[in-house]
Amino acid sequence: MPLNPSRSRAKDRSGSSSVMGWPEFLSLNVPPRNNRAWRRSGQSRSQQNQQSENLPEPGESMKERREATRLPDEDCMLLNPSFRGIAINSLLAIDICLSKRLGVCVHTTSSWGSMRSAVTLLALTGHGITWICGTLVCLTQSNTLAGQEVLINLLIALILDVLTVAGVQKLVRRKGPWDINPGFLDYVALDTYSFPAAHASRAAMVSKFLLSHLVLAVPLRVLLVLWAVLVGLSRVLLGQHHLTDMACGFALGFLHFSLMETVWLSSGACQTLISIGTFSWGSVR
Repeated sequence: MPLNPSRSRAKDRSGSSSVMGWPEFLSLNVPPRNNRAWRRSGQSRSQQNQQSENLPEPGESMKERREATRLPDEDCMLLNPSFRGIAINSLLAIDICLSKRLGVCVHTTSSWGSMRSAVTLLALTGHGITWICGTLVCLTQSNTLAGQEVLINLLIALILDVLTVAGVQKLVRRKGPWDINPGFLDYVALDTYSFPAAHASRAAMVSKFLLSHLVLAVPLRVLLVLWAVLVGLSRVLLGQHHLTDMACGFALGFLHFSLMETVWLSSGACQTLISIGTFSWGSVR
């Protein structure tokens, strides 16, 4: 027997209304909203929230609010730098550019790569280990009091130079113009950073020391000065130092020489140090 059409339609309406009442279909029962009006109301609510957040508390002053909203120094742009800062940054940029251009022996594939071995050998003549070991060997072979006095003071000056340069390098921690790791001898001599140039400082100090305490002919004196300049320049050609590192190294070397001349040890003090070093206490007079 066929069903009554009116009853079937009523049943369908009651079933559909019960389905629309499920939680999964509640959003379908919400009438459509005007998008523009809803966006405007949302923006007005967000602006009201921001204004309420920015309102000062009863005990808060305007100065405290400014300090709270102030950006940290590292997030601020320096729009009006000083003339001194501009000059220093410009000089550093020029220094880095020229130092990189002069690094012609950094690699074997560089423009002067064929001269790298000779430049490395020249730089080795100004190494701290080379001079300290050479001074110790000459000291063991010296038999005169005057020679031992000069060698002891030279040895103290070399040790002072190595320690002073290493301390300044640890404080400044400036890297070289090229990303080159220090060699084994550089680690032994504590020459691991760029500023100041240890080879330039040592070459300047040694050349000034020998010119002051040795009687040399004019050609030898010229060669000694030329050697000091080339040793300092060799490290720039190898990409280990900047030009300013070399210049400051020369200045530091002259300072070490002046300091050593001020605290010069006499012959008696040198003989005491030699006796302590060789454990020959009976020979001390």
